[in-house]
Amino acid sequence: MKRAALAARIPTVEPRSLSGEARARELSAMRPDLIVVAAIAYLLPTGILQIPPHGCLNVHPSLLPRHRGPSPVVSALLQGDTETGVSIMLMDEGLDTGPVLSRKIVCIDDDDTTGSLTSRLAEEGARLLIDTIPQWLDSILTPQPQQHEDATYTPRIVAEDGRLDWSLPAVTLWRQVRAYHPWPGSYTHWRGRRLKVHSALPIAHESSQRPGTVIELKPSGELSVGVQTEDGVLGLRRIQLEGKREVTAEEFIRGQRDFIGSLLGL
Repeated sequence: MKRAALAARIPTVEPRSLSGEARARELSAMRPDLIVVAAIAYLLPTGILQIPPHGCLNVHPSLLPRHRGPSPVVSALLQGDTETGVSIMLMDEGLDTGPVLSRKIVCIDDDDTTGSLTSRLAEEGARLLIDTIPQWLDSILTPQPQQHEDATYTPRIVAEDGRLDWSLPAVTLWRQVRAYHPWPGSYTHWRGRRLKVHSALPIAHESSQRPGTVIELKPSGELSVGVQTEDGVLGLRRIQLEGKREVTAEEFIRGQRDFIGSLLGL
């Protein structure tokens, strides 16, 4: 089956919910050979899973069974994974537990954020899906059961997760800044106002300062200011004070010299 012909035959539906008999009847009336879902926040009801003769496929942005659940891209960055990927899975009634038809490994770069990594995974997932569907419909692929004992699960992210805890190591906070960009964003407080950290870098810098203390870095180089953590310093690249525009940390301290030596998080 040619890709153009395949794309022409695929109707797209973006429902808020697929629960209820009316929705099942609506989908059944379309007589789909196959259903493909991506980026859904709920499990498909059994009645819908049973509609298409070739089942329901899910494009999941991780190498299953690692990072099942709602936040696989965020979790890959938080865990410090060096690679992730896309899995095309034949859905069953469990949470990302179905057998895998195909997968594609994607390397994680040090500068990757959830935003950039999600975009790359979406592109790879689309290409992989186009290659997988014809092979699945032609019975070329054999579903491979997941090793459930190796499964890990990801949590649902909430806005409060973005708060920076300076009692953690700099490397952990660096991963958080990348994982929570663009949402919910990583933040601390300075003078009672929220200070977002858009970009940062961990530095092996010895200091006797209390965690959360802003220190000047010398020689400045790319980074001129950082924050002491429990282990190392988190060098600040780009920050944004509540009510102000995003700027480099160097630009910020030009107008806020008392930022150096202050204690964040209060």
